[in-house]
Amino acid sequence: MKILIVSDTHGYDDNLKKALEQTGQPDCMIHLGDSEGSEEHMRSLANCPVYMVAGNCDYFTRLPVSRVVDLDDCRVFMTHGHYYYVSVGVRDLAEEAKTNSCNVAMFGHTHRPFIDEGDPALTILNPGSLSFPRQEGRKPSYIVMETAAGQRPVYRLCFLEKN
Repeated sequence: MKILIVSDTHGYDDNLKKALEQTGQPDCMIHLGDSEGSEEHMRSLANCPVYMVAGNCDYFTRLPVSRVVDLDDCRVFMTHGHYYYVSVGVRDLAEEAKTNSCNVAMFGHTHRPFIDEGDPALTILNPGSLSFPRQEGRKPSYIVMETAAGQRPVYRLCFLEKN
């Protein structure tokens, strides 16, 4: 299964179109918050199942603040991250993911891509931001996760060229 993981689009969906073109049709898409009202537009662009959570800039939304989904052999904890203090570390996020029997934890909020596979029981990742990246070089980023039953997932951090 090919999963496109994005976050922090903030209502600017042009780079989502580019990410979809660059990766090809995913089997599903995950958005980790701060879509700012463009949920339905993103669902139509993705043309596949889309799992979303609310971010700190998603006012008046009915999206949950966290969610657990099962994708092949992965049990994924999704959240934007601001309720778990991810700007100062991922300990609280990791504890919540493990409490929910998850082996993958995903978050947004920091606008900085991050993949940590140091704990064999839990992979933690952040795709960065497609709209307002904050890491060195400031290239819009996303992650492609590939899963297969009985195999360890593969994660690929991808970047778009700046406009």
